[in-house]
Amino acid sequence: MGARLSRPLPRGDHAPLLRRIDKLGSILEVAKALAAERDLDALLQLVVEETARVAGADRCTLFLVDRERGTLYSKIAQGVREGEAIRVPLGVGIAGHVAKTGEVLNLTDAYRDPRFNPAVDQATGYRTLSLLCVPLRHPDGAVIGVLQALNKKDGLAFDEEDEELVVALAGLGASAIANALHREEIETLFEGFVRASVVAIESRDGTTAGHSERVARLTLGLADAVERETSGPYKDLRFSPEQRQALRYAALLHDFGKVGVREEVLVKANKLHPWEFEALRQRFDYAKRSMEVESLRRQRDMLLLGAGREAIRREEELLAERLAEIDRAWELVSLCNRPTVLPVGGFGGLEALARIQYLGPDEREHSLLTTDEVELLSIRQGSLSPHERLEIQSHVSHTYRFLSRIPWTRALRRVPEIAYAHHEKLDGSGYPRGLSGSAIPVEARMMTIADIYDALTVSDRPYKRPIPHEIALSILEDEARQGKIDAELVRIFIEADVPRCIHER
Repeated sequence: MGARLSRPLPRGDHAPLLRRIDKLGSILEVAKALAAERDLDALLQLVVEETARVAGADRCTLFLVDRERGTLYSKIAQGVREGEAIRVPLGVGIAGHVAKTGEVLNLTDAYRDPRFNPAVDQATGYRTLSLLCVPLRHPDGAVIGVLQALNKKDGLAFDEEDEELVVALAGLGASAIANALHREEIETLFEGFVRASVVAIESRDGTTAGHSERVARLTLGLADAVERETSGPYKDLRFSPEQRQALRYAALLHDFGKVGVREEVLVKANKLHPWEFEALRQRFDYAKRSMEVESLRRQRDMLLLGAGREAIRREEELLAERLAEIDRAWELVSLCNRPTVLPVGGFGGLEALARIQYLGPDEREHSLLTTDEVELLSIRQGSLSPHERLEIQSHVSHTYRFLSRIPWTRALRRVPEIAYAHHEKLDGSGYPRGLSGSAIPVEARMMTIADIYDALTVSDRPYKRPIPHEIALSILEDEARQGKIDAELVRIFIEADVPRCIHER
């Protein structure tokens, strides 16, 4: 906001007219500031200072109404030490009376009015003589505060012109407060919407609860560290409050698109879904029972043909071997079903299992494992099939489409763009668009580091254990060396010890 008005009131033959023009100019200056300034405290400070100047008052106080406590408290009070608010019950004293009734009071001698409360003077050591007090009215007509001018200079009383101008300034103050309250309500509403969206994300997958909030805190912590840099490519990078808010919202909502991913894929802990694994277990059990039945039939036929005990024993041993083979096969399947258990080349036994046959209910031979099951159990990284991995990756596009439908304010318009790029890599190997280099916003690069670190170090996935802090940092450094993530931002993240800093707040 521009500099406060501090010019003296004019004197001379045309002094009354010039003073009038000057006072009206003050109102215009306050009105212009009201349109440009978002800082409520700065606006109200200007209103108080200009009221004291144009009314020729020794000091001025702006009170606000606290409906919940039934009191009036000083928001801006000249002559009162910072941090010491004057608080009086509604209806008590001149200010309390004006706040309760909404009328304007102009007193030449405050102590002669029975409504005056001398307790404030006694507490502050001030002596009130003349007093002008006007209400601050919300556009709906409710009194939300009062503006009070004390002790007209030169021992004079406040006149009708003073009263008119103070009423005008009080109106501007009321407008500033009403606008601020309206903005606060909108911001609170939007904050609630963002929080509800995060709850919606995490309700789909309870194992990742808190991930969005942690990524937001880590990202903002990295932004703080970047702003402390005095050299390097980011030494001049600064984030305004609005840009920080956009970064926070993008981080909180970066995974919102997961609401469009099937839940069984989203929470898939092993390579086979639980129902697939159970169906496979029942097949193995059936195969064993089928082998037992077939063996018993052969033993019956052998007995009918007069075979001796030795032949029966060999058949029983053969059955035992085949059943043991099925049990070993099941152990291998159970092991392979866990994500990233076996190294490359460690799934050869699965192909051998696929060659094992059993007699099905249709009296035909069937493979113990299908080709699709062998393919799923042979997944070398994680638990997702290529198709399921693409479905998970689609959450970024879902997020962007969702965020793009929101009518963001001008200050927040880049939220969709930032969230859209948090899985992109500098070398172009990321998704969904394969962006590279400078095409990836710096805010998204910071969020990528925060997202990777949190995914590594927090036990929020059913299929993995958390990785120690030091190892996670080594992985980030390795990703940076490969040119996948921003090496300078990784350096700042590590040297500033961002994870520890945000936990200490």
